[in-house]
Amino acid sequence: MKRNLICGLDIGTSSVRAIVGEMNLDGTTNIIGVGTSPSNGLKKGVIVDLDKTVEAIIDAVEEAERMVGTSIPTAFLSIVGSQIGLVNNRGVVAVTGEDREISEEDVERVLQAAKVIALPPDREIIDVIPREFILDGYDGIHDPVGMVGVRLEVDAMIITGMVSSLRNLYRCVERAGLEIEGVVLSALANAEVALTRDEKELGTVLIDIGGGVTEISVFQNGYLKSIATLPVGGDHITNDIAVGLQTTLHNAEKIKLDHGVSMQHLVPEGATMELPHIAGKTTREIPLQELAMIIESRLMEILHMAYEELVELGYPDPLPAGIVLTGGVSLTPGLVELAEQIFQTSARVAQPSYMGVKSPIYSTAVGIIRYVQHTQMHLLSEYRGGRAGLPGFFEKVRNWFLEMFD
Repeated sequence: MKRNLICGLDIGTSSVRAIVGEMNLDGTTNIIGVGTSPSNGLKKGVIVDLDKTVEAIIDAVEEAERMVGTSIPTAFLSIVGSQIGLVNNRGVVAVTGEDREISEEDVERVLQAAKVIALPPDREIIDVIPREFILDGYDGIHDPVGMVGVRLEVDAMIITGMVSSLRNLYRCVERAGLEIEGVVLSALANAEVALTRDEKELGTVLIDIGGGVTEISVFQNGYLKSIATLPVGGDHITNDIAVGLQTTLHNAEKIKLDHGVSMQHLVPEGATMELPHIAGKTTREIPLQELAMIIESRLMEILHMAYEELVELGYPDPLPAGIVLTGGVSLTPGLVELAEQIFQTSARVAQPSYMGVKSPIYSTAVGIIRYVQHTQMHLLSEYRGGRAGLPGFFEKVRNWFLEMFD
């Protein structure tokens, strides 16, 4: 029997993570493969070295394949907010069927109508996400198929991407021997595993603090409202520690993970650690208070920048469901308390609920699988059934590669 596998690939600044899920007949998913590899080919979420990125993708996927016991030929990718733009648009069509019953074809036509927007030449439409359908003036409809009406409208969010950075990303994945099945915006992927339905409805801010980029996304009334990215993350904390304590980046990363806390008051009085000199021949004693001061300063700066970004987006007051933190840096002890001080609202760290991937560092890759499972199942079965394939974006990806490798 053929196994129904989905691979979610999160190509980040500090790590590449490949998660493989097996979809069951009852609609549930089991995570059966996890692969992680250090990533040295990206800076601030953008590829700067193709070969190193390809190598990291191969290593992560091979590790996941060993756990699964089979090769993984295809993957869904995440893309970060720094590479994308959001455009709100509406599409309108007349229902064509004789009995005025809305078909899948009518939904596809209205989504195509929503895509008609003027774009600069360096941007491409990569996804259209319907927020709600409106049928003969009645709004709030999530799935109009089977309903009867004359005029079908859609209020949609168009996701556009920078052509150059996306092409480089796709090129790396293809060179690593994988076929691209689709892309998922990392904010939407994270929301699948990090946010509850109530949080999305009431209003919440999801802050994903990764290695090179911090992504801030606002969810309200059940969908993504706004997104922004900051070119700072955990790597900047590591760099601050290396400079402040005069040690190597490798040592700085290790002591950040082993001893790092978000607030100085969390350090026991008089606590110290052994730190090798840059030359590595001797060690010296460093007060942990000094390490905590460096980390707290940078984290406060990142969170203050996130708060200012929210004000720019039009959210100066706390949203009802507060702040949800994810990404590797969210594991730093005391970050929730620091976030609550700065945003003046409740905060928590997201925890994916799958066995073996309960850490927020896996939330994007696991979220890709959940997102695909929830939103594209009918498309996925068609695609795997050998028909024309997923519409729109996937055709473009294929055409880009034909152009590139001709």
